[in-house]
Amino acid sequence: MTLQAPLRHRHQALEVFPSLSRTQFAAAYPEAPHRLAHRLEQDHRLTLDALAQLAGQLPAASIEYNRGDVPIGVAGKPGGTGMGIEETIRHIATSNSWAVLKNIEQVPAYRTLLLDLLEELRPAIEARTGAMLTPQAYVFISSPDAVTPYHYDPEHNILLQLVGSKTMTQFPAGNPRFAPDTCHESYHLGGARELPWSGDLLTGGTPFTLQPGEAVYVPVMAPHFVRNGPASSISLSITWRSAWSYAEAEARCFNAALRRIGLSPRAPGRWPAANRAKATGWRIIRRLTRA
Repeated sequence: MTLQAPLRHRHQALEVFPSLSRTQFAAAYPEAPHRLAHRLEQDHRLTLDALAQLAGQLPAASIEYNRGDVPIGVAGKPGGTGMGIEETIRHIATSNSWAVLKNIEQVPAYRTLLLDLLEELRPAIEARTGAMLTPQAYVFISSPDAVTPYHYDPEHNILLQLVGSKTMTQFPAGNPRFAPDTCHESYHLGGARELPWSGDLLTGGTPFTLQPGEAVYVPVMAPHFVRNGPASSISLSITWRSAWSYAEAEARCFNAALRRIGLSPRAPGRWPAANRAKATGWRIIRRLTRA
């Protein structure tokens, strides 16, 4: 079931995204990656102590952390460091770790933060991709020089840099050179988000180096990897889905079903393609399978 972000009264006296950033976002959304400015770096909910406390409030399924000294391309999840999540966060400068707190909107103060931020962008989002569905937020806490390996995500996403610096290198969404169609299909059926990497892909990437007060927009399923700067880092990712993004995912699942019977289906279209026929086909298959 998807959730639409409700309209809400604003709690912030100052808009986090300046007028110019909102204009740039409206012009580029939903398919063009681009840099934005923001004013969020001083928020008390996003300090290391507050985030360590937040980790203690979240269920285990909403916490992921591992070693930070990993290559760009990995098969499966990297190994851990032997430290607990709260210790990892409080000592992130020396713990050689990468950590993410997922779905922080489960805690009321962080849901307020997420919805306040998305409210500033709602007009631009809904003008292009319709209702803003399934709002979610993630916090990334990274040690110096930590790497987030090459992967993709199913949401429309803005990554806001709060503390330290990092470079996200993005690759064109929907291009099978950077993410083969079979990888998309496997992912949407429950497979890994990590993608196969080879060094010759690097020339097709666009690096976005972020300092505190800067952000980058990541289109749906745009492959990327992240390399942290020389100091520890805190970043906030605010995400949402659209009817288009769900239909694209369902069309990928339908293609997987076609591939199993020996066909070579065409990849779903990127926005604004509706992908309705294949999405409907997958919903029918799913209902029949459950029955």
